[in-house]
Order: sequence, then structure tokens, then C-alpha cells
Amino acid sequence: MSLSAWRAGAPGELAPLAVYVHWPYCARICPYCDFNVVRDRGQAEQAALAQAIISDLRGQAATLGARRLVSIFFGGGTPSLMDPEWVAAIVAEARALWPAPELAEVSLEANPTDAEAGRFAGFAAAGVNRLSLGVQSLDDAALRFLGRNHNAAEARRAIALAGAVFPRLSIDLIYARPGQTPAEWAIELGQAIELGAEHVSPYQLTIERGTPFDRAVGRKLFTPPDPDAAASLYETTEAVLGAAGFDAYEVSNHARGPDARSRHNLAYWRGEDYLGVGPGAHGRLTRGGGRLGTQAEPKVAAYIARVADSSSGIADVEMLQPRDVAIERLLLGLRIDEGVGWDEVAALGLGPAAPGVAHLVVEGLVEASASRLIATRKGRAVLDSLVSALVPD
Repeated sequence: MSLSAWRAGAPGELAPLAVYVHWPYCARICPYCDFNVVRDRGQAEQAALAQAIISDLRGQAATLGARRLVSIFFGGGTPSLMDPEWVAAIVAEARALWPAPELAEVSLEANPTDAEAGRFAGFAAAGVNRLSLGVQSLDDAALRFLGRNHNAAEARRAIALAGAVFPRLSIDLIYARPGQTPAEWAIELGQAIELGAEHVSPYQLTIERGTPFDRAVGRKLFTPPDPDAAASLYETTEAVLGAAGFDAYEVSNHARGPDARSRHNLAYWRGEDYLGVGPGAHGRLTRGGGRLGTQAEPKVAAYIARVADSSSGIADVEMLQPRDVAIERLLLGLRIDEGVGWDEVAALGLGPAAPGVAHLVVEGLVEASASRLIATRKGRAVLDSLVSALVPD
């Protein structure tokens, strides 16, 4: 399918739009996190931020035009710290600004410590129909290492409660922890499967520059697994989840069937348009035949002030060059089992007959049809090397 077909949807439909809402507040900042987050603050500032996000949506809608809303994603930070009434107001505003299918996906990230029946029911009543639960581990020692403020029993309780409230449930897990073995990881995955979530996102622990974990590694307080050990854990992930009926539709995302896949994240990986609101939120929008990259003001107070002054929180806008757009499409499109269309990466000189593609096919790293390039599971395990081979410079 061509790029224009991906973005336009079926004939006669408006182009799809995903909306990302960044809520930066956290009760505790995890030592591996490099996101734009701050410690939880008073209700007055949070209420002002919620209103600024609504105004930002209106301001951006005025310049964007008619679109078909396919998803809203509340990320952060810890959106489950929000007042459900603010979530309801933001969802209602987005739905009013852009026509939405009745079952448009509305996801919200939550922590197990916020798993109260009343709060979960409040979010469901606000329009949230998919919860992404930051479990991270089902092992108490691992949770302490990761700096989480919940234990394994609380995680299990939260999963059970969320499964009873929300139509869709995803759980996040972190692997490649120091000293973790494939056998231990297989047991933990099996426990997660038994808890019944239809979507599992296992993320390899990455030591991000400037984080407390980065400093701890520098001081030799712990050593991350070497690449071979991490690869073995990745293979265990694929094997255990695959045997349980989960499709590895993306490098770090596994779903029990197409309906369980994250519609919002697919917008990123397919190169569809997404609008970002909230401090530091990024967006990708098609305007005037070009691709715009946007970034909102990252500081909370400055974001609120910018929206009040200009009706938009966007602090930086860049018209992306065709080559940069193609590289981004290659990087993101090869992450999913759908791959990327040749027309989307034409600016890189890539096609079925391009030098190097045939070699990668022979190596079993990619599949190349007349219309698309798809990374195999073997290829997705070495995605950085694969992209470097396709775009050497």
C-alpha cells in the first residue's frame, strides 16, 4: 500500500489523526527515565495545565483542518494521577474538534499504585477504553532495583482490577536487568500471561544518558547485560509470548490478535499524522504537501503561558526534508510486521533492486515484495545494523 493510501484511509474518508497528550507529573521519578517529567505538584497548577491542553487542541485544530480521529493517548509522566474530570474534558474536546469513530481508541498510562476501583471507573466513564499499566516486573527485588513504588502483589491486583473495568488492557515489562537469566525471564513472562492481559510490551532496559542509572553504571554500581545476553532474553520473549498466541507485531509489542494491537502506536509506526499537546509533546503533521515536526514548550509553567499568549503550546516547528522523512519512515516502518512501502523511502534510493537489498533477503533479514520492505523477526532483532546497511551514511 502506498504512503498516500496509509494516510488517507479508505476512499472518501478523512485522513487519520492520532492525538498524544503529555501529562508530566510523577509521584516518583524512576532512575531509568529520561522523559520530560516532574515531581507531582499542587492541584492548581495541574488544573491550569489541563485547561491549557484543551486550548492547545483548539489552537492546533484551527490550522490543521478536518481529520478523522483514530486515537487519543494520555502518556507521561503518570496520567493516572489526573483528575478523571480533566481526562473527560480533554477527550470530549478532541472528539468535538475531529469526527471520531464510535470506538476510537482512548488509552491512558497508569501505575499499579493508582489502582483504585473508583479512579479506574472514573477514567472509564471519561472515555478511556484501553489502559496501559506500568507493571515493569512481577519480582519484588527487580521492582526495588527499578525504583518502582509498587510491589508484585499490587501489580497483580491492579491487573485484575483493570481487566474488569477496561475493554482493553496492556501491561509493560522491563527485561535485560542485571543478572537476569532467560529461565527467570521465561517464568516471569508466563506469570504475566496467566494474569490475562491481551497486550504485552516488554522493553529492554536501556541506560539513557544523564539518568541516575547512567551515573550508577559509570560508578560501576551495576553492569547491564552484554549484547549476547540481551539477545538471548529477546529471543526468550519472542518464544514464550509466541507460544502463548501473541503476535510480535512490533519489536517491543505483542498482541493476542489484530484487535488487541495499539491503534495509537501504529499511527507512529505507519507514518500517519499525530498531534502532540502538553509540555514537551512532539507531533508529526502533513501540511501543504510537506511533513512538519513540532515540539511543545517543555516547561510546565512556560507551556501554560505560551498557550495563553498564542493559543498553542508549540515552541518549535521544522519542515522536514524528504530524506529525513524517508529515514524516519524506514526506522519506524521496519519495527512492525507490516514493514514500509518503497514509495515512502524513495528519497533514499531504495527499492527492490537497490544494492544491498538482495543480500539482506538472502541473509533472511528482510522480505522485499514489489511494493513493500519488511524486516523479518531475525532482522528486527538487529534493526540498527539493518538500517545502517540500507542507509550506510
